[in-house]
Amino acid sequence: QVRLMESGGGSVQAGGSLRLSCEAFGFTFSTYRMYWLRQAPGKGFEWVSTIAERTHTTLYADSVRGRATISRDDAKNTVYLEMNSLKPEDTAMYYCAAHTSLLPTRYINDRTWYKYWGQGIQVTVSP
Repeated sequence: QVRLMESGGGSVQAGGSLRLSCEAFGFTFSTYRMYWLRQAPGKGFEWVSTIAERTHTTLYADSVRGRATISRDDAKNTVYLEMNSLKPEDTAMYYCAAHTSLLPTRYINDRTWYKYWGQGIQVTVSP
């Protein structure tokens, strides 16, 4: 059964750090591009970062570039998102997702385009 299981969320003060993990089950993880997205209260989904299969090339949204690092361990079927210098505006439910390719910009914030999607984990950043 396909599953993406996020962990590592929680509450942190502004300026702090968190490392999110997402373990994949039921599909060939190493052949998928992995994504992190988030949804703040009352807002739509926002793409955060992606890491390619094979090359492990990374991309970041402007809102997190320089503060976030995405990585993956294909031997552990796990993708990570480390975030530093957290801000209250980073407060959101964070989701990992998997797709077979790089989604075009016009689809990247639409969860219906992703092949697999996790259940999400809450990150709360207090001032």
